[in-house]
Amino acid sequence: MTNINTTKDKILEVAIDLFSHKGYSGVSIREITREVGIKESSLYNHFKNKDEIITTIFELFRNEFAKTLPPTELLEDILKNSTIQQFFEKGFENFKEHIDHPKNEKLWRIIYIEHYRNSIARELFLNDIIKNTLSFLEIVFEILIMQKKIKPLRPSLLAAEYQYPMFSMLAEYNMLRFDQKDTSEIENKMKEHVEFFLDTVRVDESTQK
Repeated sequence: MTNINTTKDKILEVAIDLFSHKGYSGVSIREITREVGIKESSLYNHFKNKDEIITTIFELFRNEFAKTLPPTELLEDILKNSTIQQFFEKGFENFKEHIDHPKNEKLWRIIYIEHYRNSIARELFLNDIIKNTLSFLEIVFEILIMQKKIKPLRPSLLAAEYQYPMFSMLAEYNMLRFDQKDTSEIENKMKEHVEFFLDTVRVDESTQK
């Protein structure tokens, strides 16, 4: 059983690497098995076909991405026991750690490459990455308004104003990393965006006394 699991993991590892560079359609079963060091027939002991491999990869991405957001039921306590600066800076650092992990970096590339060609990748991009993140942030801003830490503005608007620029900058960050170029400028822009946004929406504590 250990050998089967190890081989299956190796197939996934190789497929992730190849798909992230060539795209799903640019990689054959033969190429995957050659890199793994097994016969083509052996692959079918673990996956029915190449479609099942990419579907497994998408599910892996979904699970890894879900770990970047804390459970919503814990948000009220988390936000109560931290400043908004601490919360958003910690969130930014956690997400950067996630996206900088070599395997996650490849998974993100696969989603970018495939989301126009594969409906599952498109669903992941639109629902998990965009919609779920915005919905999570709406809850965050609702709680912060309730706690009187930020101005009473529409939470859905705040979520969009905060996150859509981040989506664009993260895409640029990923592309620069792929080309092994310096990312310091875009990293600074992301940090400045967080600071500027929070300065704009934060309630002046001196007026609350």
